[in-house]
Amino acid sequence: MRITTWNVNGLRAALAKGFIESVREMDPDILCLQEIKSRPEQIPAAAMQELTRLYPYQTWNPAERPGYSGTATLSRIPPERAATGLGSAEFDGEGRVVIHQSGALHLYNIYFPNGRNDLSRVPYKLDFYALLLEQCDRLHQAGQQVILCGDFNTSH
Repeated sequence: MRITTWNVNGLRAALAKGFIESVREMDPDILCLQEIKSRPEQIPAAAMQELTRLYPYQTWNPAERPGYSGTATLSRIPPERAATGLGSAEFDGEGRVVIHQSGALHLYNIYFPNGRNDLSRVPYKLDFYALLLEQCDRLHQAGQQVILCGDFNTSH
Protein backbone atom coordinates (compact mmCIF):
# COMPACT_ATOMS: atom_id res chain seq x y z
CA MET A 1 0.00 0.00 0.00
CA ARG A 2 1.34 3.39 -0.98
CA ILE A 3 0.35 6.38 1.17
CA THR A 4 1.27 9.90 0.11
CA THR A 5 0.90 12.91 2.37
CA TRP A 6 0.97 16.44 0.99
CA ASN A 7 0.41 19.91 2.41
CA VAL A 8 -1.12 21.53 -0.65
CA ASN A 9 -1.41 25.06 0.85
CA GLY A 10 -4.79 25.49 -0.85
CA LEU A 11 -6.25 22.70 -2.96
CA ARG A 12 -7.87 25.03 -5.50
CA ALA A 13 -4.53 26.74 -6.10
CA ALA A 14 -2.78 23.36 -6.36
CA LEU A 15 -5.34 22.19 -8.93
CA ALA A 16 -4.39 25.17 -11.11
CA LYS A 17 -0.73 24.12 -10.89
CA GLY A 18 -1.01 20.51 -12.13
CA PHE A 19 -2.05 18.78 -8.90
CA ILE A 20 -4.03 16.00 -10.59
CA GLU A 21 -1.22 15.23 -13.02
CA SER A 22 1.22 15.00 -10.11
CA VAL A 23 -1.12 12.67 -8.22
CA ARG A 24 -1.44 10.43 -11.27
CA GLU A 25 2.38 10.22 -11.50
CA MET A 26 2.79 9.43 -7.78
CA ASP A 27 -0.07 6.92 -7.98
CA PRO A 28 -0.74 6.51 -4.23
CA ASP A 29 -3.43 4.18 -2.95
CA ILE A 30 -4.25 6.72 -0.24
CA LEU A 31 -3.68 10.45 -0.55
CA CYS A 32 -3.62 12.49 2.67
CA LEU A 33 -3.94 16.23 2.09
CA GLN A 34 -3.42 19.04 4.57
CA GLU A 35 -4.20 22.75 4.44
CA ILE A 36 -6.85 22.21 1.76
CA LYS A 37 -8.46 25.59 2.60
CA SER A 38 -11.70 24.61 0.84
CA ARG A 39 -14.83 22.51 0.97
CA PRO A 40 -15.58 19.80 -1.61
CA GLU A 41 -18.33 21.92 -3.17
CA GLN A 42 -15.77 24.67 -3.84
CA ILE A 43 -13.65 22.39 -6.03
CA PRO A 44 -14.28 22.84 -9.78
CA ALA A 45 -16.68 20.15 -10.99
CA ALA A 46 -14.31 18.61 -13.55
CA ALA A 47 -11.50 18.34 -10.99
CA MET A 48 -13.82 16.87 -8.38
CA GLN A 49 -15.11 14.34 -10.90
CA GLU A 50 -11.54 13.25 -11.71
CA LEU A 51 -10.53 13.07 -8.04
CA THR A 52 -13.59 10.93 -7.35
CA ARG A 53 -12.75 8.67 -10.29
CA LEU A 54 -9.21 8.23 -8.96
CA TYR A 55 -10.23 8.05 -5.28
CA PRO A 56 -13.82 6.96 -4.74
CA TYR A 57 -13.51 6.90 -0.92
CA GLN A 58 -13.09 10.44 0.36
CA THR A 59 -13.27 11.99 3.80
CA TRP A 60 -13.11 15.77 3.92
CA ASN A 61 -12.62 17.81 7.08
CA PRO A 62 -12.63 21.50 6.12
CA ALA A 63 -12.17 24.12 8.81
CA GLU A 64 -15.21 26.04 10.00
CA ARG A 65 -13.39 29.26 9.08
CA PRO A 66 -13.45 29.71 5.27
CA GLY A 67 -10.08 29.53 3.50
CA TYR A 68 -8.26 28.12 6.52
CA SER A 69 -6.63 24.83 7.40
CA GLY A 70 -8.55 21.61 6.62
CA THR A 71 -7.64 18.04 5.74
CA ALA A 72 -8.89 15.42 3.31
CA THR A 73 -8.09 11.74 2.87
CA LEU A 74 -8.72 10.31 -0.59
CA SER A 75 -8.51 6.57 -0.97
CA ARG A 76 -8.90 3.73 -3.44
CA ILE A 77 -9.34 1.41 -0.49
CA PRO A 78 -12.64 1.59 1.38
CA PRO A 79 -12.11 2.29 5.06
CA GLU A 80 -14.18 0.27 7.50
CA ARG A 81 -14.67 3.49 9.42
CA ALA A 82 -13.87 7.12 8.68
CA ALA A 83 -13.92 9.91 11.23
CA THR A 84 -12.96 13.55 11.49
CA GLY A 85 -11.44 15.32 14.44
CA LEU A 86 -10.17 14.19 17.81
CA GLY A 87 -13.53 14.45 19.54
CA SER A 88 -12.74 17.80 21.15
CA ALA A 89 -14.61 21.01 20.40
CA GLU A 90 -11.42 22.91 21.24
CA PHE A 91 -9.59 21.43 18.23
CA ASP A 92 -12.12 20.01 15.80
CA GLY A 93 -13.37 23.29 14.30
CA GLU A 94 -10.05 23.78 12.53
CA GLY A 95 -10.43 20.64 10.38
CA ARG A 96 -7.06 19.21 11.38
CA VAL A 97 -7.68 15.46 11.53
CA VAL A 98 -9.10 12.68 9.34
CA ILE A 99 -8.94 9.09 10.57
CA HIS A 100 -9.42 6.05 8.35
CA GLN A 101 -9.65 2.67 10.05
CA SER A 102 -9.36 -0.72 8.43
CA GLY A 103 -9.17 -3.64 10.83
CA ALA A 104 -6.54 -2.94 13.46
CA LEU A 105 -4.95 -0.13 11.42
CA HIS A 106 -5.80 3.51 12.14
CA LEU A 107 -4.44 6.04 9.64
CA TYR A 108 -4.37 9.58 11.03
CA ASN A 109 -4.03 12.39 8.49
CA ILE A 110 -3.13 15.47 10.54
CA TYR A 111 -2.41 19.14 9.98
CA PHE A 112 -0.79 19.95 13.32
CA PRO A 113 -1.26 23.44 14.77
CA ASN A 114 1.48 25.99 14.32
CA GLY A 115 2.92 27.50 17.52
CA ARG A 116 3.31 30.91 15.80
CA ASN A 117 6.42 33.07 15.81
CA ASP A 118 5.30 34.83 18.99
CA LEU A 119 4.72 31.38 20.59
CA SER A 120 1.13 32.35 21.43
CA ARG A 121 -0.29 29.06 20.16
CA VAL A 122 2.32 26.76 21.69
CA PRO A 123 0.04 25.83 24.63
CA TYR A 124 -2.76 25.04 22.14
CA LYS A 125 -0.36 22.96 20.07
CA LEU A 126 0.90 21.04 23.12
CA ASP A 127 -2.66 20.35 24.26
CA PHE A 128 -3.44 19.04 20.76
CA TYR A 129 -0.38 16.74 20.95
CA ALA A 130 -1.41 15.50 24.41
CA LEU A 131 -4.93 14.57 23.27
CA LEU A 132 -3.60 12.84 20.16
CA LEU A 133 -1.03 10.87 22.17
CA GLU A 134 -3.72 9.79 24.65
CA GLN A 135 -5.74 8.37 21.77
CA CYS A 136 -2.72 6.65 20.23
CA ASP A 137 -1.72 5.16 23.59
CA ARG A 138 -5.24 3.77 24.07
CA LEU A 139 -5.20 2.25 20.59
CA HIS A 140 -1.77 0.67 21.15
CA GLN A 141 -2.87 -0.74 24.51
CA ALA A 142 -5.83 -2.33 22.71
CA GLY A 143 -3.47 -4.00 20.21
CA GLN A 144 -4.25 -1.59 17.39
CA GLN A 145 -1.75 -0.14 14.91
CA VAL A 146 -1.44 3.57 14.20
CA ILE A 147 0.07 5.49 11.30
CA LEU A 148 0.46 9.23 11.79
CA CYS A 149 1.08 11.34 8.72
CA GLY A 150 0.66 14.92 7.69
CA ASP A 151 2.21 18.31 8.29
CA PHE A 152 3.72 18.30 11.78
CA ASN A 153 4.44 22.05 11.72
CA THR A 154 7.67 21.42 13.61
CA SER A 155 11.17 22.61 12.90
CA HIS A 156 14.50 22.92 14.66
